[in-house]
Amino acid sequence: MRSVADLETAIADVDAKTDAAAAADELLKISEEVLEHWIVSRGAVPTDETREGFRLLALHRQGAKGDPSFNACRETCREIAYHFNLVSMQPELTETTDRLEMMKMICKHLYLFVSGKMQVAELGDFCCSSKPVRLAPGSRTQLTKEA
Repeated sequence: MRSVADLETAIADVDAKTDAAAAADELLKISEEVLEHWIVSRGAVPTDETREGFRLLALHRQGAKGDPSFNACRETCREIAYHFNLVSMQPELTETTDRLEMMKMICKHLYLFVSGKMQVAELGDFCCSSKPVRLAPGSRTQLTKEA
């Protein structure tokens, strides 16, 4: 399993203009690894089961047990699965590059939510606002008050 930081780089490195199926597979795999990190951080072993044909959805279900705020990324996971299906079922369409770019952005959103939640447990209690992460002392994106 790649490190959390390596996953952010891996998302950025996916080229949506090359082999569509390979790019979609890589984004799905990265998304699964993001959820694996969440599950491992909670002391559990990531499942190999699938839900609705996707391991990603089974991993999300496992990750949400005992932490209802983790459901804030449920639809994000479903969107990744949806875009994976769009790309893999109709790779010849002209919209495929756009669909892959959208999948890449959604994958990044999942990464940001989960990596943020690993830093601030309350993330997701009220939508998926990253405000607690941005306001944390020492944060690269800490907001400052101007006098």
